[in-house]
Amino acid sequence: MRSPIRVAVIGGGCASVAAAFELSRPEHRGRFQVTVYQMGWRLGGKGASGRGRFDRIEEHGLHLWMGFYENAFRLLRECYGELRRDPAHRMSDWRDAFFPSNLNFAADLSPRSGWLRWSVLFPPAQGLPGDPVNAAADWSVAAYFVRTALLLRTVLRSLSMAAADRDETDAGAASAATTTESQIAGLLRYGKLATLTALLEGLRLLGLAFNQFSLFPEGLLLRLHSAIRKAVEKQIDRLVTDHDEARRIWEIADLLLAALRGAVRFRLATHPRGFDAINDYDCREWLRLNGASRRALNSAFVRALYDLAFAYEDGDVRRPRIAAGQALRGAFRAFFTYRGAFFWKMRAGMGDVVFAPFYQVLKQRGVRFKFFHRLRAVQTSGRRVGVKPNVSGLEFDVQARIRGGKEYQPLVDVRGLPCWPAQPLYEQIVSGATAEVRQRDFEAPWEPSRHPRRTLRVGRDFDFVVLGVGVGAVADVCRNIVRDDERWRVMVDKVKTVPTQAFQLWFDADGTSLGLRGAISNLSGFAEPFDTWADMSHLAGEESWPRPPQSIVYFCSVLPDRHGEGGRAGAKRRAAEVKRNAIRFLNRDLGRLWPGAADDAGRFRWEMLCALPGSKAADGVRRFDHQYWRANVAPSERYTLALPGTLRYRLSPLDTGYDNMTVAGDWTDCGFNEGCVEAAVMSGRLAAHALSGSPPLEDIVGYDHP
Repeated sequence: MRSPIRVAVIGGGCASVAAAFELSRPEHRGRFQVTVYQMGWRLGGKGASGRGRFDRIEEHGLHLWMGFYENAFRLLRECYGELRRDPAHRMSDWRDAFFPSNLNFAADLSPRSGWLRWSVLFPPAQGLPGDPVNAAADWSVAAYFVRTALLLRTVLRSLSMAAADRDETDAGAASAATTTESQIAGLLRYGKLATLTALLEGLRLLGLAFNQFSLFPEGLLLRLHSAIRKAVEKQIDRLVTDHDEARRIWEIADLLLAALRGAVRFRLATHPRGFDAINDYDCREWLRLNGASRRALNSAFVRALYDLAFAYEDGDVRRPRIAAGQALRGAFRAFFTYRGAFFWKMRAGMGDVVFAPFYQVLKQRGVRFKFFHRLRAVQTSGRRVGVKPNVSGLEFDVQARIRGGKEYQPLVDVRGLPCWPAQPLYEQIVSGATAEVRQRDFEAPWEPSRHPRRTLRVGRDFDFVVLGVGVGAVADVCRNIVRDDERWRVMVDKVKTVPTQAFQLWFDADGTSLGLRGAISNLSGFAEPFDTWADMSHLAGEESWPRPPQSIVYFCSVLPDRHGEGGRAGAKRRAAEVKRNAIRFLNRDLGRLWPGAADDAGRFRWEMLCALPGSKAADGVRRFDHQYWRANVAPSERYTLALPGTLRYRLSPLDTGYDNMTVAGDWTDCGFNEGCVEAAVMSGRLAAHALSGSPPLEDIVGYDHP
């Protein structure tokens, strides 16, 4: 019997966990012996959460899953199925742990009324994320733009200018290209786009043309598009000045028209690179080149697109940048392929409902975990002509030793739910009391180790490596590789990251008291420094307050970079900066949308916040000290950007240039090159394929999509 192949998985974020899950599948029959090496005491990476005092859920930031996360939900559903919790358990199934969130808001800056909450209700979509994908589903660029034309027709109808009296023919219906071409020519020849019915007919024909794009003259399609745009502007421009809803709809129509024009001009429907053909452009830049107005480019929709992707170079909100092709891919996947709900919320912390179940299932499968192992260096063999180099050693800081030489047991029980604590379980650690008093940060790369380093050797301790650290850490832990390998050196230089900031508030007041009509819900596109938030009040029952809060809200945004400021002192300064930003935001901005949260002078009503029971009484702004905030500035915590002109430099898990190492993370070239859970899981599955040939590439949903 052959010995199992020993795989060292470095890191415990979504990508690493996905790789470990795939490599440890029972179908492999023990072919791989997987060991996960994790810095600190918990899994999760940027998605880690912990339980603090009174079981408060404390997150790295705001985490919502989207309805197009097919790979992430597929593995999660399999995990819960294998976990086999008691059916009576409050989170026995993934549907107990996640629930749909279809009502969302964008922060709309009205020329007449200032900041407004614009409600957007996404209708429930057929199926559930992670269901088998319909073999007939069309994920092509052409199909996306056909649906864009259909959406634009719906948007124009929603203005209630007139009712179309013709029989609506599906834009995807079969039609001879010559017939469609002659119909387009007829509309243009006789100027028939003066009515809404004619506009809808023009859009129907444009959609048909995308189905057979290569057969149509580009000039004819551009003429049709120009005629449609002029007609739309003439019809509705009079409505948008004094009517916010009409203005919003026109802004969306404006953007859709620009996208359709760009698809024709750049021939995206037939381009061999698909959306990637325009990744050298910033999204706003590309839309502007194709006719989008300044008003549309500064609309709530576009601001939210950038905000949700933290798409600000160096964390500078004056420098919004995201690759146009990936931005379109992400928007089309989000709006056209979501299943069940647009957003899905978790009923506890992400660590509780995602990483704890995965940890338990992986342990059941025999995966080993080595906590308190911080990777210090990846060692490589000498380079020889014609021979791929390999990883010869892995050097770790051993951050802590466990009492009695036992295995660290990382989870705590919160009323029957296994959870990660917000701090290490010091009672299991040698000299744990001292570490607790000194507040050692086991998740920081700058924290010195008190123990001898440990070096693993290829052939003795491991055979293959899955490098699942954040790209911000690669330059430090792979110094030899970056020095000797141009692809890695360029990747580290080009693939940028950004720090983020987050805070959480617990209110002794409900939405009505805060001055809101209806739910707090989710919102993006608001004023900086905190442009995005989500209502997480449903978590109150999962925490153990003597008197539960009535509302819980999470806020997040980018944090401006301070290059050269690192280390423990620097991290403390950045955390203090986040606190100042949050207090200023609450006093200056929040009352614009939450009038009940502000006093007569417009400043935040601090008495509405909950204070931690048993703590020293706090009045006024000091009540903020009882809330939770953090600056995500460590290399592995930073968010990966998708800047224009940089995506081509990402490394693929299928081709790292090293014989016994693959990479995993949302910073890799994985088919969806943007920072999110789905990209990380796709990358982890690709890393597993690189080592085992499984899962098949066609099973990684979205990997081969344009």
